Amino acid sequence: MLKTILLSLLGIVATGIVVVLILAARKPDTFQVTRSIAINAAPERIYPLIADFRAWSAWSPWEKKDPAMKRTFGGAETGVGATYAWAGDKNVGEGSMRITEAQAPGKLGLKLDFLKPFEAHNDVVFALTPQNQGTNVTWIMTGPTPFIGKIMHVFMDMDRMVGGDFEAGLKAMKAAAERTA
Repeated sequence: MLKTILLSLLGIVATGIVVVLILAARKPDTFQVTRSIAINAAPERIYPLIADFRAWSAWSPWEKKDPAMKRTFGGAETGVGATYAWAGDKNVGEGSMRITEAQAPGKLGLKLDFLKPFEAHNDVVFALTPQNQGTNVTWIMTGPTPFIGKIMHVFMDMDRMVGGDFEAGLKAMKAAAERTA
């Protein structure tokens, strides 16, 4: 009887593992998180808030999550070559960003490297498109999803993990840009 129960439990666990592996195998090789907002300011007013890492304190959602995090700025002051590294609590982790593309005032590309709580290497693009009397700002993050990441994505989703932060950041960016407009 005990043997039958143990074999049944083992079968259930094995089936669960197989199902998770099959679901993981069906996940895409890359992920993308995208959020947009309309801002009542010209791209020329908004772009400096993104191209200068020192200005991120006015709108970055992670700055508010851990005001005590350690920040290091390097390279160029703005634009290509500017770098920003941070080390904070469990809410913000540790990592760095480097501006890799700057097309003022319409587009900015970043390389984003997370070190903690997990290692990940992603690309970020901010696209600023003139629209009516303002600007549509789109924040896009893309990255690879290795198989272990696909297993994690069975239980959690990058869009749900950071989408809300992107929305909060864009709202704060809107407030900062419209204050100075």
